[in-house]
Amino acid sequence: MTIESVVIVGAGHGGVQVAISLRQEGFNGRIVLLNDERGLPYQRPPLSKAYLLGKIGETAMLFRPQSFYDEQRIEHLHDRASHIDRRNQRVMLVSGGAIDYDHLVIATGARNRPLGVPGAELGGVYGIKTKADADALSIRVKQARDVVVVGAGFIGLEFAAVAAAEGANVEVLELGDRPMARAVSSQMSALFADAHRSWGVSFNFGTGIVALEGEDGAVQRVITSDGRRLLADLVVYGIGVVPNVELAQEAGLDTENGVRVNAELLTADPSISALGDVAAFPCVQNGGALTRLESVQNAVDQGKTIAARLVGKPAPYAALPWFWTDQGNLKLQIAGLSVGADHFVTLGDLPARQTSVLCYRGDELIAVESCNRPGDHIYARKILARPPALTRAIASAPDFDLKAWEAASRA
Repeated sequence: MTIESVVIVGAGHGGVQVAISLRQEGFNGRIVLLNDERGLPYQRPPLSKAYLLGKIGETAMLFRPQSFYDEQRIEHLHDRASHIDRRNQRVMLVSGGAIDYDHLVIATGARNRPLGVPGAELGGVYGIKTKADADALSIRVKQARDVVVVGAGFIGLEFAAVAAAEGANVEVLELGDRPMARAVSSQMSALFADAHRSWGVSFNFGTGIVALEGEDGAVQRVITSDGRRLLADLVVYGIGVVPNVELAQEAGLDTENGVRVNAELLTADPSISALGDVAAFPCVQNGGALTRLESVQNAVDQGKTIAARLVGKPAPYAALPWFWTDQGNLKLQIAGLSVGADHFVTLGDLPARQTSVLCYRGDELIAVESCNRPGDHIYARKILARPPALTRAIASAPDFDLKAWEAASRA
């Protein structure tokens, strides 16, 4: 069927990329981008880092200025989809209107997992997901004396670094036994834990939150699972996200930790695709298992894949995943997926916090974590994207150099 109209529900990295790539691919039909936030679509990664610190302004976070959407004939609507009428290929809007589509892209992303304890509604308790969250926090973090961060994942530790830099007393509560445990090796966790402690951050591993106490509607204390009461005039939580699958579920689409799609990012309905944080796809780097990735790279590359398919260039999605986080003066970049890693090779200068950890499953290199070694990250992405394989024996040699080996492997 000829596609003359594409409706994209969600204006994050993936949704905006579909619109941009469609025009780049020569699509001349109607493109409608639904955005449930006011203002122009913006990048979210700086919210917990550069934007929060005031290093960049609102304009610098925008994907494109208004003139771009006008010139490219991308209709940018401030509205929310209420439900999908699959039979008539129509998206119904909260405002009461409706938009017909030939193809629909679900790019609804994910929302913060709620804290879910008594007192979570008190003032001074925040997640970080939107610009409004960051705007409120940018003021509060400069005034806060005692900060409790719930969750030692990327978002939690990014904020902990900001709060410590502002002079606050920072306590991090984490149910696991190390920071970023689901994302990085124990070696890299140890490096970041040591760095945060040197900045004045205190970790409480194996510790949860039972309740929040406050006075006059504002948080004052955090009650921990081991019975302590920590002072807190600001609480920030980052305990994972929940994919926004409700729209797809109500439309009868399959959901399994996200909207289920095939290798080409199509749902069971050939007129509907899904991507980014909300999509569960068969991941090549995870043995073909249904996987939901929360990364800018994944959303952007999936947006390009969908746009290419819609103009007649179908291909399975197989892009190498990569991630990053900035915490204080440390930049961690990860190439690949370390699921199932059981052997590790460390390169570089660990005391100087300039190191890379090569993650192996057996003798197969599956991921590389690089802290303050951006060159290693670039070479790792090239190595992981193609053979020949970099074995543990080669990488463990005393004089091994990732750049030199990558160059030689191409010769």
